[in-house]
Amino acid sequence: MQHATTQYEEDLTRVTSVTARGSNQSGMRAYNERLVLSLIRQSGALAKADIARMTGLSAQTVSVIMRSLEADGLLEKGEPVRGKVGQPSVPMRLNREGAFFLGLKVGRRSLDLVLTDFLGQVVDRVQEKHAYPAPDRVVEFAHKAIGQILDRLPPEHRNRVAGLGIAMPFQLWDWAEALSVAPSEMAGWRDFDIAATIRERFDFPVYLSNDASAACGAELVFGDQTKPRDFLFFFIGFFVGGGLVLDNMLYTGRTGNAAALGSVPIRITGTTTKQLVDVASLAALEKTVLVHGGESNSLWDDPESWSVAEETLNSWTEEAANGLACAALSSACLIDFECVVVDGWMPARVRADLVERVQQRIDAIALPGVQAPQIRAGSIGGDARALGAASLPLSERFLVDRNAFLKG
Repeated sequence: MQHATTQYEEDLTRVTSVTARGSNQSGMRAYNERLVLSLIRQSGALAKADIARMTGLSAQTVSVIMRSLEADGLLEKGEPVRGKVGQPSVPMRLNREGAFFLGLKVGRRSLDLVLTDFLGQVVDRVQEKHAYPAPDRVVEFAHKAIGQILDRLPPEHRNRVAGLGIAMPFQLWDWAEALSVAPSEMAGWRDFDIAATIRERFDFPVYLSNDASAACGAELVFGDQTKPRDFLFFFIGFFVGGGLVLDNMLYTGRTGNAAALGSVPIRITGTTTKQLVDVASLAALEKTVLVHGGESNSLWDDPESWSVAEETLNSWTEEAANGLACAALSSACLIDFECVVVDGWMPARVRADLVERVQQRIDAIALPGVQAPQIRAGSIGGDARALGAASLPLSERFLVDRNAFLKG
């Protein structure tokens, strides 16, 4: 062991190439550990030789890092790979129980607190429906739900909870009318710091993100890893929002609210503007359901158990697809991304139908000078905002791009 440590210290004096490659410089070991964990998260189980080849780190450096991560319970040995000359290769994979993360989704119609393991799988949750989110009631729910989840965790896992992420719409006070409540009911959010308030009760860090950006973060961290490095993301919830990924990192902008796609104008007639949120949101679907004498509670109970008349759903899907196609093409004029990901709180069959219609609409529109993007279905679904919230502490502590989508 002493020999390995000495070799590692010698390796730290070397300077390797910058940017995407690892660094052996003193003080950068934390970065290298994040780099190894990020590579294994993206690629699956990897042997030490593979990691050394992919990062440019020395074999000795990789060995020390892997032993350290294994000792900390973050990595575990996979099955040996035989069939080559010499000793069998032993790939290392993420340990499901290596760390746990809390994610709080503050929605317009519901609250959802999840606990995820190191792989991003939900292992526990507490949910509550409400008419609208009020600051005091949200904090009360968070305190109670966190306590319940921690009490249900085995004692040896409680000290592995690495933090809480919160995903919520920014500037909630502006949405009182859309939620059919008096402005005074939402005014309390204007000067309320929910992250600081919850942080006072617990000894783990708390992070805050816009809910649509968090959903995009979930797709980036836990979703299909074969996507292009640049893509636009739409998430359809009560309203519709989005995220922008550039060079495999979520870009949130100066205020943390970049890619506010729900506000994109899709039709302007005189001084009247129709925005994407007016057609491609569950608020718009709910309004249509109620106008036709239907019952809308099923929209908020479970994304896989909607009870909506087929004619009503078909009408909404068609109009939402037209709006999404318009917003996607407008965005493509500004940023040359090749892929648009569409996800939301909806049944998988509805999402698949929506994605197909958006692609058909884009293919039918001739827009000279613009390369039409490919439309893909998201790989997370209704849990994207809560999982995105949970990914905030994971990113802060264990991923290379840990500051990519944090706001405070």
